[in-house]
Amino acid sequence: MQKNHFLGKLSGLLILSAVLVLLGTLLGSAGSSWNLQGSDQTILFDIRLPRSLGAYLAGALLGLAGGIAQSLFRNPLADPYLLGSASGALLGVGSILCFAYLGNSWLEVIGLNGGAFLGALIGVLASLVLAGGYRSSLRLLLSGVVISVILGAANSLFTFIRPDLFQSIQSFMLGNTTLLNWSGVEMMTIALFICILTTLIISPVLDALSLGENTARTLGLPLDQLRLILIGILALATGCAVAQTGLVAFVGLAAPHLVRKLSGGRQRAQLVFSCLSGGILLLSSDLIARTLFAPIEIPVGVVTAVLGGIYLLVLLRRAPIGVRS
Repeated sequence: MQKNHFLGKLSGLLILSAVLVLLGTLLGSAGSSWNLQGSDQTILFDIRLPRSLGAYLAGALLGLAGGIAQSLFRNPLADPYLLGSASGALLGVGSILCFAYLGNSWLEVIGLNGGAFLGALIGVLASLVLAGGYRSSLRLLLSGVVISVILGAANSLFTFIRPDLFQSIQSFMLGNTTLLNWSGVEMMTIALFICILTTLIISPVLDALSLGENTARTLGLPLDQLRLILIGILALATGCAVAQTGLVAFVGLAAPHLVRKLSGGRQRAQLVFSCLSGGILLLSSDLIARTLFAPIEIPVGVVTAVLGGIYLLVLLRRAPIGVRS
């Protein structure tokens, strides 16, 4: 019976995902396109479809990363950016933009997406080094905060040196889905497959951690090694998503909360549902961003921040003592 309930909820989320991808393909800031001939075919299959799929995959990666972060650190307010990945990604983009004029060929090869991805990984690695490893969750969280502040200061220095780059960096900070293409979709599909498959295999460690770290160690699990793998998955998922869409706010934080009651406390179900919920949330926000003030598009990060902020305020009002409801 429990398995049937899980499959029913999973099917519902998958159907909703398919409907949103279809709507994202047919609707845009220039109006709806139903003709599969001529220029409409190019708009549908070369612009809107990869954008819709890319937004969904980026949201799914952030949702999965948020679910891992909240379970790993046992903190309902944890999000994918807490280990310095956001500031690192922004630093990577700023570095590419700031020094590209020097004519370095390797900077051109890396590109903005590569710079964001490498920056996110560097931010996480710096947090691990500052924390002295991965065995203490509290030290790791505090190190992430410190690294975010330091890298944020470096980003401010870039905009001070090159004020002409402010608009480009601001666009990255607000989130952007307009540049998503098929190559980005392929990369995020591979990353999502690797991340979710590995996470589901080692998900028992998250079930054990939910009982407390001391209890988890008594179960005989290689807790430290599995925690490092989960941190690696968190960094990979966040880095891939940020590299393609910029810093989209609240998706990784809100997605796990949206489906917490559906999972029934089971970590494996929670992670799968968080993944799907993140994709649905980001793609829905992208649809709103491109149609609300059409033909003008607003940054998708603004929409996710408003929707996520409203949801969390409602959640806090319902449960003023603790965020878990």
